[in-house]
Amino acid sequence: MSHLITVGEAIARTLEQYQVTTVYGVISIHNLPIADAIGRREIIHFTPSRGEAGAVTMADAHSRFCGLGVALTSTGAGAGNAVGSMIEAMNACSPMIHITGQVEKAYLDMDAGFIHETPDQLGFLRSASKQAFRVHSAEQAVAVLHKAIQVAQTVPCGPVSIEIPIDIQSTQIPLSLLSAPIEPCGLPACQADQVNAIWEKLQQAKRPLLWIGAGALQAGDAVKRLADKGVAVISSTHGRGILSDDHPFSLRAFHNADSIEALMRACDLTLVAGSRLRSNETKTWSLPLPHPVIQLDIDPLAGNRNYIADLTVTGDCRSLLEALADKMEGANQPVSESWKKQIQQAVQQAEQQLREQCGAYSGLSDAVEHALSSGGIFVRDITVSGSLWGSRLLKAAQPMKNIHSLAGAIGLGLAMAIGTAKANPGTPVIGLVGDGGLMLGIGELATMAQEQLPVVLIIMNDNGYGVMRGIQEKYFAGRQYYNELLTPSFTTLAQSMGITAFTIDKASDFKSTIQQAVDLKKPVVVEVLMNNIGKMNFSGPPQKKLF
Repeated sequence: MSHLITVGEAIARTLEQYQVTTVYGVISIHNLPIADAIGRREIIHFTPSRGEAGAVTMADAHSRFCGLGVALTSTGAGAGNAVGSMIEAMNACSPMIHITGQVEKAYLDMDAGFIHETPDQLGFLRSASKQAFRVHSAEQAVAVLHKAIQVAQTVPCGPVSIEIPIDIQSTQIPLSLLSAPIEPCGLPACQADQVNAIWEKLQQAKRPLLWIGAGALQAGDAVKRLADKGVAVISSTHGRGILSDDHPFSLRAFHNADSIEALMRACDLTLVAGSRLRSNETKTWSLPLPHPVIQLDIDPLAGNRNYIADLTVTGDCRSLLEALADKMEGANQPVSESWKKQIQQAVQQAEQQLREQCGAYSGLSDAVEHALSSGGIFVRDITVSGSLWGSRLLKAAQPMKNIHSLAGAIGLGLAMAIGTAKANPGTPVIGLVGDGGLMLGIGELATMAQEQLPVVLIIMNDNGYGVMRGIQEKYFAGRQYYNELLTPSFTTLAQSMGITAFTIDKASDFKSTIQQAVDLKKPVVVEVLMNNIGKMNFSGPPQKKLF
């Protein structure tokens, strides 16, 4: 008879075949056969998060760098805790696998009061996942995992959930049921007629604009070649660094600056590559895009979703942009020096306006930029500082160096920094969180300490929800309700966990303290006392203009 292993071990072995190095999770009576197999085999590292939401966010961040992240959660309420983080992974199109348990197969969907049971768990997993699977038999488990990984890694990527009843996890199956990894579905080939249709419009433009999103993350070389030929490039916040902010034709991520909007109005073509043109980057889709508008995306459902395009092309952004760059270089048209000067002036005006809005905290942005200049990664939560200087003022020279929540949810920053650090060993990571958001996942501070990750966590402490204060000030006649929060001394809390901690109460200490913290190459908390330094002027995302 063939050698027998449990389904739990088969899951662990299959993940090993996909070069998974870390699984993030919370152990439970409904996933222990899998966790036990991971522990016995000592090949995959298990990072014990303090909550399922944190585990999934860590796996989400990990997947953005390594191509596959894995989270293991309990069933029922445990799986429910993961849903918010799954929604974030959906927004980010992260190739992630969420493995959760289930009650014994005999009691599935019986509403029998079995411990950890919840009605229609598969239903809420489907709503928060690209796809969700249930393992119905032990013999099927490996095949389902292969399929789930293929779906997660097929562009457009996304998180996939698998629920496995606890009795199936413990069932023994022949070792021979293990099979080789499978590849994600391939990208469609670049078609000459598609390129020619785009080129016909592009070559008639004198001041073309290229709007790049995360779908163009692999197209950095092509984007630079187009920018070198005089194409103005503006980036979504998720696509920052595809073209270096220092490039003379980069408009950075200054979508909502007056000077950049005026410059965009002077353009005579918009090429949108791999971007959803999100509401907060387009003033709820009221920002005018110069016509003709050409939209490139791997997902046919993206076409005309938020803006009506004159031409939509479904295909791989990288191959399409490379083909366009070839044609533009072949045309050998001179680059307009006056256009370059206009772009640089508009960018300088936008940066100066933003620095004035940030006030003293522009110095914190500069301090972080300096400390990460050797190639570190910045991870930001949704907080006032993250939305002002973290998303726009802080320069990006390479893609995937400025990570954040795409769903706009607060409270993910710490867990996201942990997953980022685990996926990039030896790379400095600075996380930025607010005091309000941090409290949603404060337990993961213990995870950071236990894993001894070189994360510098900057906590912007203004004793409440600063974003809400600004919105209430501007849109609710200054009435302030429910935004004042009791917060601990984060410095003392960090020290109680053995984490080195610094407190900054004056702007002159930004540069020296941040550099000192990064140089320690271990877990560090830097608490910024904003009430001592001063507030920033922020009233929420830019609002739609009425015409």
